[in-house]
Amino acid sequence: MGFTMKFEWIYTWNVIPELLKGMKMTMFIAVLGILLGFMIGLITGLIRSGKHRILQPVTGIYVTVIRGTPLMVQALYLYFAIPMMLQFNLSALTAGILAIGLNSGAYISEIVRGAIQSVDPGQREAGECLGLNPFQITTAVILPQAFKIMLPGLCNQFIISVKDTSLLTVIGVAEMTHQASRAVSSTFRTVEVYTALAILYFLLNTLLSFLLAKWERRMK
Repeated sequence: MGFTMKFEWIYTWNVIPELLKGMKMTMFIAVLGILLGFMIGLITGLIRSGKHRILQPVTGIYVTVIRGTPLMVQALYLYFAIPMMLQFNLSALTAGILAIGLNSGAYISEIVRGAIQSVDPGQREAGECLGLNPFQITTAVILPQAFKIMLPGLCNQFIISVKDTSLLTVIGVAEMTHQASRAVSSTFRTVEVYTALAILYFLLNTLLSFLLAKWERRMK
């Protein structure tokens, strides 16, 4: 005879305040992580779109390694392995932000590279005719045009990073999924708690998608 449990919405509503505390941490990590990832991705994307003999292969290895390994493994490696090898302590929060930043940076790098390569080569030639140096051409001519092209990809990557924060529960970061696991341990109401978690993630990502799409339309 199988064991059955009646679903009770009261447990779903009761756990939401705790999950909202975790949502603050989720957004904090996602925002800092995507900002770090954008800086990394912008630099590596510019290098990968150029012809530097040393830096281009190095950034290519970084992108290949990060895209070829799961974020969860990267977080575990940053939190446990690297501090153990180098003999220093790293907080779970710092490791989580670094993991999101390095992971999103690899994907943003490809977004940046693709956007730069999509800009008409004649734009660079026009900049040279005006007497601009390579740095001025890149920052004043190429990147403003490329940014419009990369904007949808950047917005999508931010949504992905928000969802990816749930994987950081493996290193003890107190984001939404970690708070939900703690609630399940104390109440044993698995279905109700994870239903609340799914609802909050859905509402959060739906709202972010709407706001980012609106911002994208204004930027265009």
